[in-house]
Amino acid sequence: MIVHRAYMAVGTNMGDRKANCLNGIKAFVQATEADLIAQSQLYQTEPLYVEDQQWFINAVFVIQTKRPPLELFHIAKRIETEFGRDLSEQRYGPRVLDLDILLVDDMVVQTPQLIVPHPRLHERRFVLQPLSEIAPSLHHPVLNKSIQELLSNLDDGNKKVYCQ
Repeated sequence: MIVHRAYMAVGTNMGDRKANCLNGIKAFVQATEADLIAQSQLYQTEPLYVEDQQWFINAVFVIQTKRPPLELFHIAKRIETEFGRDLSEQRYGPRVLDLDILLVDDMVVQTPQLIVPHPRLHERRFVLQPLSEIAPSLHHPVLNKSIQELLSNLDDGNKKVYCQ
């Protein structure tokens, strides 16, 4: 069986944000029967797109798993729902838990449900900053740049990202 290395993002801006992030990571690792390889620090970040909401806590983590990307996606959505997220809620609005697949190995996946690498990965400091902490030389298979290069080239108006 093939073993994949998946790079995941977690975030929340509702409830006990720190606990939601850490418990979300734990639940995902357990549900996917994965090994947790690395985890970034927690970052407090300004909201994007819908700015009139509480700041987020975000992190990135890396797992080693035998599960394919689409299965990881379905597990992530199930866990978000179990944590109380209404998947019909406002896009980019407040959420109790958000789990996103950023990268899986050097795979490129395009289905109606899932796009890997995450299509907005290169636009988001709240993902690039923690990802560069744990995997700065990781290669984006579509943009052909390292995570550190993507972060250095990011033009997002200096959205604020603080270590917790």
